[in-house]
Amino acid sequence: MVELEIDGVKVEVAEGSMLMDAAQKAGSYVPHFCYHKKLSIAANCRMCLVDVEKAPKPLPACATPVAPGMIVRTHSEKAVNAQKSVMEFLLINHPLDCPICDQGGECQLQDIAVGYGGVSSRYKEEKRVVFYKDIGPLVSAQEMSRCIHCTRCVRFGQEIAGVMELGMANRGEHSEILSFVGNSVDSELSGNMIDLCPVGALTSKPFRYSARTWEMARRKSIAAHDSLGSNVVVQVKADKVMRVVPQENDGINECWISDRDRFSYEGLDAADRLTQPMIKKNGQWVSTDWQTALNAVAEGLKKARRESSDLNNIGLLVSPNATFEEMALARALMNGIGSTSIDAGLRHHASLNLSGAKPWLGASIKAVADADAIVLVGTDPRNDQPLLTQRVRQAAKQGAAVVVVNAGGLDPLMPKARWVKAAPSQWSAQLGSDAVSKALAVEGNKFVLIGQQVLMSEHANAVLSKAAEVAKSTGATLGFLGDGANWTGSFVAGVQAAAHGGKPAQNLLDGKAKAVIVFGAEPDLDSAVGQKTLRGLIDAEFVVQASAFVGNAKQYADVLLPISPPTETSGTFINIEGTAQTFKAAVKPAGETRPGWKVLRVMGNLLQLDGFEFNSSEEVLKVFMPASLGLSNAVSAQPATDVVSAGLELATYVPLYDTDALVRRAESLRLTKAAKPALLQMNEKTAAAHGLTAGAQVKLTDEKGGFVQAAVAVHKQVADNTVLVPVGRSETQGLRAASGAVSLESVAVESEVQA
Repeated sequence: MVELEIDGVKVEVAEGSMLMDAAQKAGSYVPHFCYHKKLSIAANCRMCLVDVEKAPKPLPACATPVAPGMIVRTHSEKAVNAQKSVMEFLLINHPLDCPICDQGGECQLQDIAVGYGGVSSRYKEEKRVVFYKDIGPLVSAQEMSRCIHCTRCVRFGQEIAGVMELGMANRGEHSEILSFVGNSVDSELSGNMIDLCPVGALTSKPFRYSARTWEMARRKSIAAHDSLGSNVVVQVKADKVMRVVPQENDGINECWISDRDRFSYEGLDAADRLTQPMIKKNGQWVSTDWQTALNAVAEGLKKARRESSDLNNIGLLVSPNATFEEMALARALMNGIGSTSIDAGLRHHASLNLSGAKPWLGASIKAVADADAIVLVGTDPRNDQPLLTQRVRQAAKQGAAVVVVNAGGLDPLMPKARWVKAAPSQWSAQLGSDAVSKALAVEGNKFVLIGQQVLMSEHANAVLSKAAEVAKSTGATLGFLGDGANWTGSFVAGVQAAAHGGKPAQNLLDGKAKAVIVFGAEPDLDSAVGQKTLRGLIDAEFVVQASAFVGNAKQYADVLLPISPPTETSGTFINIEGTAQTFKAAVKPAGETRPGWKVLRVMGNLLQLDGFEFNSSEEVLKVFMPASLGLSNAVSAQPATDVVSAGLELATYVPLYDTDALVRRAESLRLTKAAKPALLQMNEKTAAAHGLTAGAQVKLTDEKGGFVQAAVAVHKQVADNTVLVPVGRSETQGLRAASGAVSLESVAVESEVQA
């Protein structure tokens, strides 16, 4: 430790710390622009100049290492004069457009100028103008004349996101922040550049000119689109969600959020938003009141109970993004009916066996960044877990051995990581490969992490069994990455058929179900086998859809009930590190929408079931949340060995912006490159083996008879003998299997008749 004096206060900081760290510890504020605690030191704004005794001139606090006995003054006349001179320099070319600037009220330059700026400018020449740049649908660079060249955005891309989307071109007064030629800025974390920008140069394109910061109320909440549980602030004006920004929580999301969490709020205003109960009468859909709709639900369920020889023919499909309170009441409802057919594993393979387990990450989220070795199996990390991938990237930069085993997908953006691309049937064998063995041979904190693509695959049990064996033999922690905001919570609530032994979602719809309640999900898109699920719901005798959106529900449902999305309800999510986080509604429910837990409570009352007397979600939580979550990754050994396929295999994954109903309806996200993945991806070797070239029209048929017809996209980032297909999309809904053998046949495309 090094002892020094800052503004008369003696402090001790670690050797190698900068004066900025010491000043923060001493409680002294040093103005700054380019400095950020999560980014490397640039020292290019010079706003943090301080007076160091015996130094001939002021020194930048962000880039000056501490030394024993240093005496530093941050507010001396020498320091303040230097800081004011820098501020005058920064304002020379800055447009004085504060009254119309959309950053007004939350502009760091504006705030610091109040204390360090002059009352008038000595600069009389014409100001520099930087022309508008279109860098994509999420981040606006409309006003780059405001840029002060702090390079936070550039460093963020290089150091956190893993991809340098922006850079600085030219020199001196001609310097400009630019995207690379022909490229847009739309990586999965790009929106964080908006928060980092200390001026109004980079702003949110969807939010731009919508509201002033002081007009909006702020509501703390939890992001609902992956299992990390990122902390967010929902900003609200006139009971409308205007913007979502990060709430710092260093143990979970640090000070970042993914673009999926930031921009998905746009989906709240989708054209098919369900805001009033509807019921089908004589084949026609009519709007109705809640009492009539819920009575119809109760009568339909009572009829199904009377006529069922097996009550397990009454089922409930619940979204893994539902709150713990909703899941607990859904389980209680099915218990009261007498059915075990409840499942939140819509994307899980029907054979998945997690009996007795309550899967989780196996450690804290923070521990991943400090790991010495990480093996990721069956996950496209940037698609599935954008922010957790950033933690893995930090571990890799610090020297951790990282191995990614999957069928292909987005480049993990970890230069020193080993990427093993293999067909799904080979994943269990790859866990015994040299790449994995060498990585897990290191000493220290090690992880074997299971992704959702494993759980979707028919090879899931074999991979899990091998992963558990490898983790045990090497002393690594076995963990799961999860699928949905409350995936771990779904096991605690007992709504995962793979763990509680009930009838899995896919099997429930095999026969003609007596009655099905779909809660919070779009089963045709949230299931790994969309067409099969849709067909099963159409064939069911009575279906209730409780959702925030209509979607395709009118094809199969008898009653539509509008329930609140996460911004309009209170509840709890349990993230993959086992942290239960409770949040409140940010806005009032739209129209006649009601919180899901209230709807389930009334269903229980109308069915005259015991234990449904609740007046708040807090009461539900108090009754159903166990004192100990009992999380466990104990995976049973599977006796059967996995069969490695010799032919062409199907590998499926869920694209970044197709994870759930709200994300799928966010307009700006739909315009990004990540929202438009090719439907049939294979590498050049596989394409050549089947006589195909990029752009060839083919029909892919799975082993259950489902098919997709599309153009071939040739990518080197796909495993041999594998066709990589995105699910969660209407274009690939025809699949009836999420893995297994597939066949290809060329499809003739009729040439257009010339006029």
